Amino acid sequence: MDFELPEEYRSFRDMVRRWVDNEAPKDWARALEKDEHQYPFALWDKFTEAGFHGVGIAEEHGGQGGDVVMQMLLARELARSLGGLAWIWGITSFAGSKSIGLYGSAEQKAKYLPLIATGQLKAAIAFTEPGGGTDLLGAMSTIAERVDGGWKINGEKIWSSSAHVADYLLVIARSDRNAEKKHQGLTLFWVPTKTQGVKITPLAKLGMRSMGSCSVHFEDAFVADDHVLGEPHKAWYMLLPTLNNERIMVGAFCLGVIDGVLEDALDYMKQRKAFGGIIGRFQSLQHYVADIATMQKTTELMLHFCADKQSRGENVGVEANMLKLMASENANAAADMGIQILGGMGYSAETDMQRYWRDSRLWRIGPITNEMVRNGIAESLGLPRSF
Repeated sequence: MDFELPEEYRSFRDMVRRWVDNEAPKDWARALEKDEHQYPFALWDKFTEAGFHGVGIAEEHGGQGGDVVMQMLLARELARSLGGLAWIWGITSFAGSKSIGLYGSAEQKAKYLPLIATGQLKAAIAFTEPGGGTDLLGAMSTIAERVDGGWKINGEKIWSSSAHVADYLLVIARSDRNAEKKHQGLTLFWVPTKTQGVKITPLAKLGMRSMGSCSVHFEDAFVADDHVLGEPHKAWYMLLPTLNNERIMVGAFCLGVIDGVLEDALDYMKQRKAFGGIIGRFQSLQHYVADIATMQKTTELMLHFCADKQSRGENVGVEANMLKLMASENANAAADMGIQILGGMGYSAETDMQRYWRDSRLWRIGPITNEMVRNGIAESLGLPRSF
């Protein structure tokens, strides 16, 4: 058992860390977020110049190569400074390169992966529905009907992040109303956002600002057959491995937030003076940073365990759920303690603690609520389904 990263991965991690410090520092991230209705195209372009959109895409399709572990190292380092803005990279990586790479035909891979790798294509995820939330399958009301040459989609999705600037939407819809079980009869579509009948509306929200989240309405939106990913009616079976990947990615982003929180807390405790000395000498604050550091290490170990296991093609469903649960609660708790350490400055928009807290709060809800994650873990231990 070896917990050390190989040299190739350490070099990549260190390179990304230097890049973040130079090209995407925290003060710039705060400036981007202040204009919360303006998508940070400058950040997207910096990712393009650095080649980050190509991480995880095979070299034959214009990418940088790299496995799940390398993607998670990138996600962690980006989130240390960018917090939720790291999703500017992550959404297209998941909805585009990961999805096309796994379910796409040879023609689809050849057409779309080079565009993603070179930053010419942005994607967004359109799965969640207004009446469903975590009950994605039970509440699926978006319908895809077979028509000549393709499909006609009607319905509504919500919380589709960056949909307003995306070129394509990764959409799941019910394509067989007579399917025996709710996880059957679903099809995955790669929908151009400029398709007639697709209407995208931005939504206001607490955190994850600047990148935007949207509702997406489909009214008789025609999608051609060559924009179906994988086999019609079999989407859920295809999606399961990538949903695990999404949970691992969330774990990496959460760990990056913990890194940023600990870094800022220690800096502040060594500089801020009160009652005749630096506040770093106060036992209660030392206990906070000890807890944050412990959260950091336990999250790191679980993240690398899951990423390594998935990179070897092993089933990581239960462990990915455990990681998502632990990482999101650790990140949000760490950010909350970080605010307490900084006091009034932790609540100020002049520092990053409030940004870390707002962004990490979402990960306790999405892509699946932690309550549902706990249900799934308990069920995997042989207990009956609780919903």
